[in-house]
Amino acid sequence: MGEMSLQMIGPPRLTRFEKARIVGARALQLSMGARPLIDIPSESMSPREIALLELEEGVLPISIRRVLPDGTSQNIPLKWLLGRKEEG
Repeated sequence: MGEMSLQMIGPPRLTRFEKARIVGARALQLSMGARPLIDIPSESMSPREIALLELEEGVLPISIRRVLPDGTSQNIPLKWLLGRKEEG
């Protein structure tokens, strides 16, 4: 049997709107006291900067839900949209 291919809804990358939503939500969590998922290089980093670093390093356990006008939807792991498909 061959490898299953995924027909993805939308572009094969994270859109600027999805990125803004993820960074904003994660920065809010961090500002409310959530622990960072990465080692922070300096104490003077803002929650937004930490959230951006977490996104760039691909450590956020998030899936993006993309919905079409007909109601069909698809959950896409963030790592796929960042170009870091998990091996396995």
